Amino acid sequence: MSEFKVKLEWKPDSEDFSYKNYTRTHQWIFGGGTEVTASAAPEFLGKAELVNPEEAFAASLSSCHLLTFLAIASFKKYIIKSYKDETVAVVEKNKDNKQAVTRVFLRPKVEFSGEHIPDEEEMKKIHHKAHAECFISNSVITEVIVEPVL
Repeated sequence: MSEFKVKLEWKPDSEDFSYKNYTRTHQWIFGGGTEVTASAAPEFLGKAELVNPEEAFAASLSSCHLLTFLAIASFKKYIIKSYKDETVAVVEKNKDNKQAVTRVFLRPKVEFSGEHIPDEEEMKKIHHKAHAECFISNSVITEVIVEPVL
């Protein structure tokens, strides 16, 4: 078993605590000491220039897929030159009519180097296994759709 801890800190920036006026800006402090200034998404009165929970959720799924993909590829003796993903999280009403991240699209594009390069079918298999083994995607009810750019 492993545990991962994050501290969250928020303080008001004014005495006006009305819904439209309180600050959404807050700090995430991770176990290793990294601090991230976060906010709500602009649609929810946050600051566009700061990371928001919806983006962080998408990033955690994308990151987990990447790390699992890299592990599988390394065991198969592939050499990866680059990996890029343009992830999209969709927020909409779910089946219970509640706002939710209902789908996350992962669109990884992987470049290999060396003589041992997987064909499209093998790439799909590696992505499928990476998705199946990613413990973040195994932890959520959101539909995660992997659409590799081949």
